[in-house]
Amino acid sequence: MAPCSALLLLLGLSFALTGRASAPTPQKPNVLLVLVDDQGYGDLSVHGNPVVKTPHMDRLHAESVRFTDFHAQPMCTPTRGQLMTGVDALRNGAMNVSSGRTNLRRDFPTMPELLATAGYRTGIFGKWHLGDNYPYRPQDRGFQESIWYQSSSIPSAAGYFNNDSFDDVYQHNGVAQKYEGYTTDVFFREAQAWMKQQAARHEPFFCYLPLAAAHSPLFVPDRYREPYRQQKPAIASFYGMIANIDENLGRLDGFLRDNGLHENTILIFMTDNGTATGDPVFNAGMRGKKIALYEGGHRVPFFVRWPAGKLRAAGDVAVLAQVQDVLPTLLDLCGVAKPATAKFDGMNLAGLLRDSAATLPDRTLTIQFSRMNDARPKPGDAVVLWQRWRLVADQELYDLATDPAQERNVIAQFPAVATALRAHYATWWAGVAPRVNEISPIHLGSTRANPVQLSPCDWVDVFFDQQAQVRRTKKNGTWSLLVEHAGDYEVSLRRWPLEAEAPLAAGMPAYQGVDGKFAAGEAFPVASAELKIGAVHRQKPVASDDTVVTFPVTLPRGPVSLQTWFRDDAGREIAGAYYVSVRALRPGH
Repeated sequence: MAPCSALLLLLGLSFALTGRASAPTPQKPNVLLVLVDDQGYGDLSVHGNPVVKTPHMDRLHAESVRFTDFHAQPMCTPTRGQLMTGVDALRNGAMNVSSGRTNLRRDFPTMPELLATAGYRTGIFGKWHLGDNYPYRPQDRGFQESIWYQSSSIPSAAGYFNNDSFDDVYQHNGVAQKYEGYTTDVFFREAQAWMKQQAARHEPFFCYLPLAAAHSPLFVPDRYREPYRQQKPAIASFYGMIANIDENLGRLDGFLRDNGLHENTILIFMTDNGTATGDPVFNAGMRGKKIALYEGGHRVPFFVRWPAGKLRAAGDVAVLAQVQDVLPTLLDLCGVAKPATAKFDGMNLAGLLRDSAATLPDRTLTIQFSRMNDARPKPGDAVVLWQRWRLVADQELYDLATDPAQERNVIAQFPAVATALRAHYATWWAGVAPRVNEISPIHLGSTRANPVQLSPCDWVDVFFDQQAQVRRTKKNGTWSLLVEHAGDYEVSLRRWPLEAEAPLAAGMPAYQGVDGKFAAGEAFPVASAELKIGAVHRQKPVASDDTVVTFPVTLPRGPVSLQTWFRDDAGREIAGAYYVSVRALRPGH
């Protein structure tokens, strides 16, 4: 036998024994998760809305496996934290839209971290809302590419001043950068450009596309309002924002098909809570809206499409499911092993997606979050879900099979059901209660973030998260911090954000944006500034043209609280400093 033939025979035997030649490793699916803000279950034409037109969402609905009894939290941050970790909001710490309770605890691995470990490229384009500062930012929690804005909405107190949804300044991998165009168009455009790069490199990707729309302010290019002029202005703007999202979703679908990504991309479409604005027109027969414990506050659309994934035929799945289920489900679909140390509150829905005969074990769910104006969670301020039953705020029981609008409280007629759901809640509460008021501190002194820019969004248990509040409201609060490296720091106090370049005592003129107006900012009679951080307590006079007051401090390593005051010439408190920059003179690694 010739040497070449012998070598080929030997190689063939080796491949036959290992199976590697005949069974190449299948390509991992891409993951594209579209999360719409404040659009409710009833805000789609396919769900019966008689006014709004959503042809591309309707088409995706027709091509997807749809969970019709799927639940998020009734508010932004809690849903997002549960989505990213598979863990209940009161356990993972991200339970409120501000009040120092937005930061996602570091001890829970995130969706991008787990997928990145398995070889995925990870990118976020839009609203993060799980921590504006290190070590909680998207780039700290597993995203290799990040274009995002701070806090709850485009004009949040932490965001770039006077962002108005048009030609805004966002954070790009930690650097402020201006993006031309309307916010929804920008995030879809940048996400598609990034996905195209990953496809050219033949790398699987996880693209997280959490939109700013249709959250307030209800700013949108005026042409999208035109079909809805007969509605009240807020409804017309809200539906216009959804129409723009729908148009972008259609372009996204064309992009996937044109770039060979349609077949092997798991596309998930969902929203983060019940409708914020559309309920006067149509709410799919449900009671309540965003923030409510009733069904309209937390039941949301959830569509899954994966043409190459051998899923069950497109259609409805009526099984009770929740946002915590998404992460364990994606790990299964992507062939990514769950870490031995990870514990999910959610269940794996992959079996239901693959097999129409599959079932889940009987389950009872709890939905609870932290209220905006009373941030410490209270026992019983929750809804417990089991099969067709809903126990609301411990005192109301509804049978959705006979009363989907939740109009008749039947707790007196079914005491055994109420008792069982109360017992489940008591066990659940006992599991989250030990850490429910544990605040995740912002870190100081690291080279990964120096200086650190603090905003009132992170005042502990004080609700203050909008630029409208900065302009007109007098409040104060305390930041919870952790000094990573002992040493010398400079703490700089401002009334207005750095980019506004305005004196501490000055007002601010009204701002006319492309599609709306921000009110004028009130002048404060600031005569002195005061700071207390740990054991350091100091005060300085303020001149009329001062834009900032800076205090040098020496800080030990460890946890510390920070509070500031602006006072008038009689020493009376006006408000806290709304913007504080903390710079380590010799940051550590």
